[in-house]
Amino acid sequence: MDKISFSGHESFICKQFWLRKIFDYTSTHRTFGDDLAVVELGVGKNMVASLRYWGRAFGTINENDKPTQIAEYIFGEAGQDVYLEDFATIWLLHYYLIKTNRFSAASLVFNEFRKDRIEFTKEQLANFLLRKAKEYESNTDNENSIDRDANVFIRMYSKPQRGENIEIEDDFTGVLIDLELIKRYKQRGLDGKLTEWYKIESEDRVGLPYQLVLFAILDNYAEQKSITFKELLVGRNSPGAVFALNADGLYHKLKQISENYKPATYTETAGNQVLQFKTLPNKFDILNDYYQQY
Repeated sequence: MDKISFSGHESFICKQFWLRKIFDYTSTHRTFGDDLAVVELGVGKNMVASLRYWGRAFGTINENDKPTQIAEYIFGEAGQDVYLEDFATIWLLHYYLIKTNRFSAASLVFNEFRKDRIEFTKEQLANFLLRKAKEYESNTDNENSIDRDANVFIRMYSKPQRGENIEIEDDFTGVLIDLELIKRYKQRGLDGKLTEWYKIESEDRVGLPYQLVLFAILDNYAEQKSITFKELLVGRNSPGAVFALNADGLYHKLKQISENYKPATYTETAGNQVLQFKTLPNKFDILNDYYQQY
């Protein structure tokens, strides 16, 4: 990871309908810098900035505010899931959010932070992000900005609790909320005070389609025909890291891949576990195989 960045979201999480709204707006050759953007989008100036930020962070618009290939694939005229009704699409968007690294808090958590701890407080997360900001000499090492990123990250991936000082209804409409990647619980410390804790466990992810795992592999390891199990479990932007898959879960996904795509083979020889491809399939053909089965 050469560069990381913080802030830009204006403390808004990405809502369920925002990415479609972003696509519809930018596909008509308009940009978020247009003078009439506030009027046409019907939101305040800060939210316009947040819409642009999340469009770029999820990889659905480029730096020129133009829809990307994945945006056309999901939301275009022949879009596969224009209303984001399929859980697989939410997993796909989660993968792109980690991959683009625009919202670096998410990329750092899934690729690095979870290797040291799966249970954490917001303070521990903020301290980790601050250390990384200084290590990478990022665009900010302001503690308040980092704290806001930690807060937005938690709100993006966990369902809010009643009584929190937030807009409950707004946070329940977060685009990634139903993945429930972050579990919440309270624990009483030695001082007797209750502290909010968060947990991102590695699981089997039975409901995660193997086609999506294969897409992520082909995208992240472009042109590679041989990839070790360990790399797929813990490598940067690997399915194990991004989808919080445990070893058994990844193993079952790789077996499904090798059983359903003949050019792919998963071998375990003399302790060496490797996914190999005779020929590399087109990653979007793989997605088509999933979406067109219904």
